Amino acid sequence: MTAMTRRGLFRSAAGASAVLLAASVTACDAAEPAADSTEPGAAAETPTITVFAAASMEESLTKAGGLFTDANPQYELSFNFDSSGTLKTQIEEGAACDVFISAGQLQMNQLDAEDTTGDNVDNLDFVDSASRFDILENKVALAVPEGNPKGIEGFDQLAELLRAGDVFMAMGNADVPVGQYTQAILEFYGLDEAALAQAGCITYGSNVKEVTSQVSEATVDCGVIYQTDAFSAGLTVVDEATADMCGQVVYPAAALREAPNPDGAAALLEFLRGEEASACFEEVGFTPLSDA
Repeated sequence: MTAMTRRGLFRSAAGASAVLLAASVTACDAAEPAADSTEPGAAAETPTITVFAAASMEESLTKAGGLFTDANPQYELSFNFDSSGTLKTQIEEGAACDVFISAGQLQMNQLDAEDTTGDNVDNLDFVDSASRFDILENKVALAVPEGNPKGIEGFDQLAELLRAGDVFMAMGNADVPVGQYTQAILEFYGLDEAALAQAGCITYGSNVKEVTSQVSEATVDCGVIYQTDAFSAGLTVVDEATADMCGQVVYPAAALREAPNPDGAAALLEFLRGEEASACFEEVGFTPLSDA
């Protein structure tokens, strides 16, 4: 039985005299200075900054985020890493998000009411356009399993092997930026993706980490991933795609217009433009595009 319960029973048994005593104690308490009513565990909750970021940023952004919270202990970070297409859909469906970093311009454009490319066909208005900037550049890489059993030397040779039906390649789905870059490479070489997939020459991953895993586990002869993912996974890169083959691989970053924590979003984006964060990105092969 708790003290509060015992006190209630005492009041019922003692009658009016107990009520008068309780009133006297209350009056005495009111005359004394108010004590700190904060109990252990009742401290104010630390504001959380929710970040939706391309899967290829997981290692480097997690490290940079640790530096941010070290310097800004008033904030906590919550990361959601996945394909940019999946993240874009989650945001569109109402998921709480403060900062979005995409592995391609398309997914950011589709959420930006000020987009001028024509990508925002649904007239969506989720991005705080004034906060948007290009944060990183990556490279599309052709990676092979340990030992390179197929002896693949580059994209030119890969194209010939695909034409001959003599290779098994992993790539990202069509709604994933790395998949879209790979589609551009196939088009550059005049290859029919659908026919290759039907012939059993291509398999898919829902994000770049899945494609990377297929290469690491040697379930495929090669995979088209990002240079940064190949570095993090310790994979051999035999070639890098040129801008002519698939365009420039640029990652835009922005706060969301309805960010639950706009001050935190602004603080984090400012930090990610700086030297400390840039060093984390450079370690895995990114090229920072904006310094604070």
